[in-house]
Amino acid sequence: MKESRILVVEDEAGARSAMVKLLRQEGYEAEGVEDGVAALEKVGEWPPDLVITDLSMPRMDGAALVKELRAGHPDLPTIVVTSSDDVKTAVAAMRAGAVDYLTKPVDFDALLVAMERALAHVAVRVEAENLRRHIREKEDVGLQGLVGASPAMQRVYRVARRVSPSRATVLITGESGTGKGELARAIHNLSPRAKAPFVSLHCAALAESLLESELFGHEKGAFTGADRRRPGRFESADGGTLFLDEIGEVPMLTQVKLLEVLQTRTFNRVGGNEPVKVDVRLIAATNRDLAADVSAGRFREDLYYRLNVVHLEMPPLRLRGSDALVLAEHFLRRFAEENQKRVDGFTERARTKILGHRWPGNVRALENAIERAVVLCDQGKVDADDLPFESAPETSGPLRVPGSTMAEIEKFAILKTLEAAGGSTSRAAEMLDISVRTIQYRLHEYGISKDKTQKQTM
Repeated sequence: MKESRILVVEDEAGARSAMVKLLRQEGYEAEGVEDGVAALEKVGEWPPDLVITDLSMPRMDGAALVKELRAGHPDLPTIVVTSSDDVKTAVAAMRAGAVDYLTKPVDFDALLVAMERALAHVAVRVEAENLRRHIREKEDVGLQGLVGASPAMQRVYRVARRVSPSRATVLITGESGTGKGELARAIHNLSPRAKAPFVSLHCAALAESLLESELFGHEKGAFTGADRRRPGRFESADGGTLFLDEIGEVPMLTQVKLLEVLQTRTFNRVGGNEPVKVDVRLIAATNRDLAADVSAGRFREDLYYRLNVVHLEMPPLRLRGSDALVLAEHFLRRFAEENQKRVDGFTERARTKILGHRWPGNVRALENAIERAVVLCDQGKVDADDLPFESAPETSGPLRVPGSTMAEIEKFAILKTLEAAGGSTSRAAEMLDISVRTIQYRLHEYGISKDKTQKQTM
């Protein structure tokens, strides 16, 4: 955050000069002006990254300045400074667009923490906007309705584009809720079979007898209630793609019949003797470790290798970085339109909460959370309190790598180093090769006071 431009708006020359000097000593570019009118002129000539303004000033006071900046420079954060007996005005200024306020006499350490927090929120917003712009402008950051620009998703996109034109069988693995079905449909839509049927079947949802009938169809009289011939999913997908979700749940006997179809491209309907020939591309998906199931005798090895011609693994949302925020905004627009509500986005608190959550239910859980938030939101933007999940818990044990975000790794390192340093922020900063200010800011962000940290280490 250093080298950021800070504009100080203060009518008292001595106070203004002192604050500018202190900010420059901390590594910021800082300039000062005497009131709101001068501030608006300065912003046009020397665009700052943050404005710190007094409330009580001649010509144009701080509250009016906040409103003007909010209207003309909506992405420029403002911190207001007020006397202790004028807090109501400061709160009104925050409602008008200020991100924080401090009372006089200003505690410089508290000011630095507030500044870093405001600048961090701006950085998150800029990153999200850059990702959205890339998604709109660059073809290689999305895939047929899949949303996300993280390196993990880019790898999936590259392989999916290469395999789509072929007729090769694809095995998609990944945790529940990562979007395996969406990826299968994207591969189909990019293939020469795009105009032919895309047929899907959730294998875990049916009993073995029903599963065979769904896959291969049945003849009239094949079983009680079979009053007519019925085609199965393979016949329905002829010329197109058949997507079998949760392939790991298919019983052994049905696995044998699936293998035969993949080898010969023919099958018999249930209760029939006449071979049916089909041209179907098969895509399968599972959240199980099929290699382990093969070793344990739960899945046929020959079928596994037939399915696993090309393997694609959908990454969990916790490994996709800022994709969580891009996806959240995508879902927000969709559900706002469906519910005919005007919801313009997320507050900074909500953005931080979304990025900090581990999302054990992945994209499906995020989608459900945003739908609920949009339905319950009674203001212009979704706030953190509208989101139906708790913030990420404090790190208390070893992290999984891979499997943890950089924010979680950083938090773990800071708290563990503070513990080893007996709660001393200066010693911890030296050990981590970062500034004391950074540790103080992070502790404030985690909601942990220095006193609490010292008590925890005693």
